[in-house]
Amino acid sequence: MSSSLFLLLFLLVPTLMLEFRYHSNSEIEQYLHQVSSANPDITHLYSIGKSVKGQQLWVLALGVSPRHHTVGVPEFKYVANMHGNEVLGRVLLLQLIGELVRGYRDNETWSLHLLNGTRIHILPTMNPDGFDEADTHCLFSQGRFNYNGVDLNRGFPDAFAGLRKQQELNEEQREAEVRAVMGWLRTETFVLSANLHGGAVVASYPYDNSNRGFDQMGVASITPDDDVFVHLAKVYSFNHASMKQGNLCEDSGPFRDGITNGYHWYPLEGGMQDYNYVWAQCLELTLELSCCKFPHWKELPALWMDNKKALLAYIQQVHLGIKGQVFDSSGTPVQKAVVEVEGRRNMCPFRTNQYGEYYRLLLPGTYTFRVMYPGHEVLTETLSIPYGPDQYSAMKHNFMLRRTTSATFHSPADPSSSCNYTSHPKGGSATTRSTWSGLTVGFGLVTLLQSLIE
Repeated sequence: MSSSLFLLLFLLVPTLMLEFRYHSNSEIEQYLHQVSSANPDITHLYSIGKSVKGQQLWVLALGVSPRHHTVGVPEFKYVANMHGNEVLGRVLLLQLIGELVRGYRDNETWSLHLLNGTRIHILPTMNPDGFDEADTHCLFSQGRFNYNGVDLNRGFPDAFAGLRKQQELNEEQREAEVRAVMGWLRTETFVLSANLHGGAVVASYPYDNSNRGFDQMGVASITPDDDVFVHLAKVYSFNHASMKQGNLCEDSGPFRDGITNGYHWYPLEGGMQDYNYVWAQCLELTLELSCCKFPHWKELPALWMDNKKALLAYIQQVHLGIKGQVFDSSGTPVQKAVVEVEGRRNMCPFRTNQYGEYYRLLLPGTYTFRVMYPGHEVLTETLSIPYGPDQYSAMKHNFMLRRTTSATFHSPADPSSSCNYTSHPKGGSATTRSTWSGLTVGFGLVTLLQSLIE
């Protein structure tokens, strides 16, 4: 290696190393820019909008095609700091970025598989304005809300208030940070997600609300995909150092296996995880990761080690179930075809995106699918689905439709005015080369990002 390259590494590496402490919003922005600039082949930095005070909501995408969607590659996201005073998630996601890049540059198999087969989006702070006002107290709520004094996790459309009624509300009246996430969900086909909170240690899954309202505490509100959500929550809990114990915090729990149905814990209207699931076809958990909302900075290395394995294992679950495309009678991929799993009637039917893709997170087993598209016969197929995460790929299966001359198609509902379906962002494009056949492993020549302090 030339002396000039050694000098370049000497200059770059210190700026990319991240110590365990709470970084300001400007420091996070600088770090994300540095990582993106040093690793343009596997990272892409973009903003989904601005906070009320005008701070950018930065997202770092990681993968071998970080700038665009690739057909067959699922989209995953982590969101942290939705409540400005719940701060551990900011630290964990910054450390996770460093770990993913380091692993890829060191040719570590786990990272190569993840970044070759997944596009990972990381939003370290959804509420930077709240963080600026946050107090370091473990329980107090100063900084929880955005600059307008609004709880962002109560600001999304709520399915149980009526789909059309909620969607007809003026979106511009919602908080800037909420609007940014809603728009984000329209531009990417997210399959799996988690938002990171603090104040308890538990993995919470939908629904957070119910048509029973707020008068039935202790009763679960079950989704059609409850088995999958329970599995996902246990993946995080059992890979966490101690979450599965379920009784780590004096003022919350106990939680059996370290997981809970959100509504069973406490009813919540306008939450982000329900919105992701109902409107955007994205299964999302709420991960409560520390008893103290603002842990002392000396605890951060240990808290990172507590969560590191779980954060990585959870990403891998994006490869659960089945994926593929739906083609019409001429062999063209079709958008908004309904892909329904028998026995799972979702409020908003799962539909194909603009590339004809569908993704369904399902546990191993045998399932009957019904595929519907106007002008075509309803297609029914029964398939046996294996466990995909170990191979870093869900089972691939394409559905081929046949045209019909009779009007036999009846959609379960026409949700076009009430459900989010991915729209192609202006100026962007998807990579349409197929990645079904295998993983193409890219190897870095040098390590630009050193291992983080652990």
